[in-house]
Amino acid sequence: MESGSRDGTTEDLESLIATTDAELLRRAWRNEKAAPEILRYEKHLVDRIEGQIQLMEETVDDYTETGVDPLTVSLYQMDLDRTQFLLRSYLRTRLLKIERFILHILKTDELHERLSDKEKIFARRCAGVIGKHLDDSVLLNLPENYQSALRQSTTSEEDDMVLEPRLDTFVVCKAREYISPSEFQDDSNSSLSMDLILEMEPGELSFIPYRRVQRLLESGKLEMV
Repeated sequence: MESGSRDGTTEDLESLIATTDAELLRRAWRNEKAAPEILRYEKHLVDRIEGQIQLMEETVDDYTETGVDPLTVSLYQMDLDRTQFLLRSYLRTRLLKIERFILHILKTDELHERLSDKEKIFARRCAGVIGKHLDDSVLLNLPENYQSALRQSTTSEEDDMVLEPRLDTFVVCKAREYISPSEFQDDSNSSLSMDLILEMEPGELSFIPYRRVQRLLESGKLEMV
């Protein structure tokens, strides 16, 4: 009975640790770094983290001024530095993706709505600066048929100059719960076989095209590694 109780307590503790804001931010950071496309901005999580950072900064300042044990202050400072690093890296990773796929994001409503309000402003301003630079330095010096920043020429039927993320990129992901075969996205547009993967058990790692797990990542049933 005692052993079972300890096991239950251990599982509860692990579950609690896995759902702290710090761990949620770490998971969002890993997912963003590994996914080839930009993911939905974690607004509520970022807001909470920013509030916690402010509280930690005030605590460190207060402890320093009141002469609290330097070791205690150092531990608080380490926790503060770690949280700030994760948040900055998460936001920086998103900005790099916006810069790389800016035109694709701006012309795709679903992707545009994944951005924060500040990221939307950044994307529009960045696109304006890049567009003006291309016009002034290159496009206006080309024949009229080749002056588009989106298409190779006026005869192109699609925006073939717009860089898009490669959704068939293989990624390493880990299941957070059991995933049945029917939950994986149909990859019929690709030459990859549907038998590539059948199911995933909790904690199991898989190497699989990102396109197959887009919805599962968004629903939180798996995470990137």
